[in-house]
Amino acid sequence: MSSNEAYKGYRNEALETLKKFSAQIWSDVEIKTSKGKYYGIILPRSETADSAHIVLKLRSGYNIGVAVKAIEEINISGRKEANYKIQEKAFPYDPSKPMVKLLGTGGTIASRLDYRTGAVIPAFSPGELFGSVPELADICNLETEKLYGVFSENMGPEQWKGTAEAIGREIKKGVQGIVIGHGTDTMHHTAACLSFMVQNSPIPIVMVGSQRSSDRPSSDAALNLQHSVKTAAESDIAEVMVCMFGPTSDAYGLLHRGTRVRKMHSSYRSTFRTIGDIPLAMVSKKEIHLLRQDYKRRRKDREVTINTSFEEKVSIVYYYPNMKPDIIESLIDNGYKGIIIAGTGLGHVNKPLYPALKRACDNNIAVYMTVQTLWGYVQMYVYDTGRDIMELGVVPCANMLPEVAYIKLGWALGQTNDLNKVKEIMLTPIAGEITEREPSNGYLIYQGGIPEVEEFISKYMK
Repeated sequence: MSSNEAYKGYRNEALETLKKFSAQIWSDVEIKTSKGKYYGIILPRSETADSAHIVLKLRSGYNIGVAVKAIEEINISGRKEANYKIQEKAFPYDPSKPMVKLLGTGGTIASRLDYRTGAVIPAFSPGELFGSVPELADICNLETEKLYGVFSENMGPEQWKGTAEAIGREIKKGVQGIVIGHGTDTMHHTAACLSFMVQNSPIPIVMVGSQRSSDRPSSDAALNLQHSVKTAAESDIAEVMVCMFGPTSDAYGLLHRGTRVRKMHSSYRSTFRTIGDIPLAMVSKKEIHLLRQDYKRRRKDREVTINTSFEEKVSIVYYYPNMKPDIIESLIDNGYKGIIIAGTGLGHVNKPLYPALKRACDNNIAVYMTVQTLWGYVQMYVYDTGRDIMELGVVPCANMLPEVAYIKLGWALGQTNDLNKVKEIMLTPIAGEITEREPSNGYLIYQGGIPEVEEFISKYMK
């Protein structure tokens, strides 16, 4: 091994520390520090990373950075160079199995870690996916197509439109189900957008991602992929859905309707939750267990409506106490066509905003109210505040989630500039974004510390 390869990515203090103890990358070591001992494999360092840490893959499989200044001794017991390239195997074709198309937008489904840059590299070809998750061949025949390679925060109207059009093409070709790999951070925005852009689908459209990349022992990637592919191949639910972990354990996944789902935790594997309703179904390796019957059924025809018109000059404003009217004034002056407000309580903002809201409505800007509580309905008839805001021209949005209302307003304004027609579109349910009522079990928050909740958690939350 050359000197550069032996210390790839390390420089300055970190490089000198490794040389001092004759340690190289891939050395199996015990590192003694002022805070304790660590056992594992020294990994290559990202070229863009700092020089104050040594990266160690612990025996648990997790990676940590060990501060150089805390290292007292490094003892070497061997060498274990890792090969992180996913073995590619030809995906077997079985004419008796359904054909599923996996469209990639940049989210990590199966992956390897590039220790040169520290980046996670997706495995995406059918051969790579079969090499990583061979169980997929028991479910279906699989084709893949990379549409985009962007982080989910960079998904927007261009990618939404392109994904919807790709879905339309694949439905016409005759696939039995579609899976869309997507980053989790904005997956619920894309799910909502596809629910409006792709209507009357005859097949399941399943969005899937992973909270933790495939090189981590606790990764949810493989199981989410199996659940989503099974749903696309076998489910009778012909809607846009999000398929992710149900509980934090590996017990099952949940199928969430694309307009009632939201990411609710930054790192939990069970981050996605249906809000104000219940999920469509539970899915495991063995079965799809329906939780409700009011869904659109799979059909044998190939008819689908693709409508990708979208007005980009729409904003969502999260109200906070002491908000100044210049926030709204700025949107007016910059030519925005629509504003979604996430208001307090039943749908309220402070009185200093009233003149700006009135000006927005007078300037033919569509202004709609949602609630930042997420659960519950806008009820602007209850207090004078709500009634006054409606008099300004602000329209209540029932129990539509703020992000869903933002997406729907952009889509509605893409169809027409007539605000009466926009209002008709906004307040007419298309894909479950507005419900007549919220079921009694559609709002459940378990508060830790309460004895009965703790008993429940200890019994069922594993």
